[in-house]
Amino acid sequence: QVQLVESGGGLVQAGGSLRLSCAASGRTFSSYAMGWFRQAPGKEREFVAAISWSDGSTYYAGSVKGRFTISRDNAKNTVYLQMNSLKPDDTAVYYCAGARSAYYSASYYSDEYSYWGQGTQVTVSS
Repeated sequence: QVQLVESGGGLVQAGGSLRLSCAASGRTFSSYAMGWFRQAPGKEREFVAAISWSDGSTYYAGSVKGRFTISRDNAKNTVYLQMNSLKPDDTAVYYCAGARSAYYSASYYSDEYSYWGQGTQVTVSS
């Protein structure tokens, strides 16, 4: 079982930066692919970024590629999302997610994740 707690959200001006953190419980964190998703008001939850459990390969949505960076620190059981050059369209609740099981591949699809945090609000003002 994996429990996830996000932090680091807030209000920032367009062009600014934020770093989200997701602290995971459990001794097998390093065996789980992790992802970040977001949901804006009135919109469906969408994929943002993911990182594999094996070699640290990373995957990004086209809308954030080149601006956001996902990383993990297995010693701290934490996954991060560094967000630069933020835009008002990035405003959303951001969710951390853990893959449905250990050793499972990173995925773009929310159905492939079984563990979710409570979400953290990111608001980008113009």
